[in-house]
Amino acid sequence: MTENVDKPVGPGGSPIVYQETLRPTWPMWLMVPLGAALGWLTLAPLSTGWGIASGIVVAAVVVFVLLASQSDITVTTTHLQVGRATIERKYVGTVTGFRGDDAFEQRGPKLHGLAYLHLRSWIKPVARIQIEDERDRTPYWLTSTAQPEKLVDALGGTMYVPDQSSEADDEDIPQWLIDAERAQLEAEQAEERREQQQ
Repeated sequence: MTENVDKPVGPGGSPIVYQETLRPTWPMWLMVPLGAALGWLTLAPLSTGWGIASGIVVAAVVVFVLLASQSDITVTTTHLQVGRATIERKYVGTVTGFRGDDAFEQRGPKLHGLAYLHLRSWIKPVARIQIEDERDRTPYWLTSTAQPEKLVDALGGTMYVPDQSSEADDEDIPQWLIDAERAQLEAEQAEERREQQQ
């Protein structure tokens, strides 16, 4: 979980202004010896050799899973890449960082069903990135980040302040998406009425 700006260019071939790699924390690596011990215990009653082999295989699988869980957040002058998802910055709206209980609420009770998630359970802070692309029904991206202040600063956002108005607090869906969903619903209802009249 370190900031790393070694690469001169990122998505879109533009200069990197912020980069963060989400890596498993050291307590997560304790699962490797634990997995090896459980693998050994599973087959050790059959034979010591089978127990050792099982322990090595389980430990290797755990290492692979931990390494595969690493991902990057990269902000360039023109693009934003969060894990495998990339978007032009002109489609990025309001960016808000959350810590503590507020981050927990964003991950759970306040989570929108269409949001793109890039979460790591061992990294508690999150950043919510509004998407303003009318071709995309995703209202926002929610990503884990070890350094929410630096990420939101790179994207021109702010950290969440609990005493803000409740209206701003609950603004998860861009107005254009609400309008598009309403128009689609009205069109479907009108089509149903036409079919019933025929």
